[in-house]
Amino acid sequence: MNGTSSAGDEATDANGTPADANGTPAGGRATGVGVPAGIDPSRPSAARIYDYFLGGKDNFEADRAVAEHLLKLDPRTVEAVRENRRFLVRAVRHLVEDAGIRQFLDIGTGLPTQDNVHQVAARYAPDARVVYVDNDPLVLAHARALLSGGGATIVQGDLRRPDEILANPDVREALDFSRPVAVLLVAVLHFVADDEDPRGAVATLRDAVPSGSRIVLTHGTADGPYARGEESTEAYRKADRSLTLRSLDEISPFFDGLDPVPPGLTWVQRWWPERPYEDGDLRGMYAGIGVKR
Repeated sequence: MNGTSSAGDEATDANGTPADANGTPAGGRATGVGVPAGIDPSRPSAARIYDYFLGGKDNFEADRAVAEHLLKLDPRTVEAVRENRRFLVRAVRHLVEDAGIRQFLDIGTGLPTQDNVHQVAARYAPDARVVYVDNDPLVLAHARALLSGGGATIVQGDLRRPDEILANPDVREALDFSRPVAVLLVAVLHFVADDEDPRGAVATLRDAVPSGSRIVLTHGTADGPYARGEESTEAYRKADRSLTLRSLDEISPFFDGLDPVPPGLTWVQRWWPERPYEDGDLRGMYAGIGVKR
């Protein structure tokens, strides 16, 4: 989901994302479902920082401080995050229309926004089923409120413990693992440190789904001439998740045992783009989809 709520009278950018008069994401305070137990507003959250970049209201002063620092390092961070969101919409449509996928396991889903996975999938296949997984109490509270009475499911889980996700009875009830499943790992693997075995987590998920399934991922990187990787990593030190930016060569092994969907692992802006991009616009994240053999 990875997202935002919005008010009708706010200024928006060209993409309809709430923004101030200067195009900066409009910040706010956590709203709607209130602040669930276990939330420390003084500790920045990766999900709420991402929400701020998308123009959301579900963030606190500590989140906005980190986000603004990241924007000072590179003002185009906002656009990279939004490009990641656009990729997700394109990917889900491809999976439904071109690959015939009807089941989605979205891990590290983030806060709800517009064009959530279940909404995009339902446009092209009303019978599509989606399971959202996250470990953030605020994400879970908002998602449960959004999905009340809907066709999607939200469960608590952590990518670092994939076996627990796969064994969750709500996941097993919602998804048929004898049929292809799209596992979505969008903007989440860079929050799993090397010593937490991210490659092992992806391999466990890959091995659990049948032939014809897809693994979809985007991953933050410090590749590129304008990257400020060390400073960006440092900005997350006090957050609930550390940031591990990886190079193209370090991200490629996540696709071991998978056949890449053209154009393969590439800049997120270049994965089936809707418009051309200049080389200077290519930054922030890599994206790719692999097919289980």
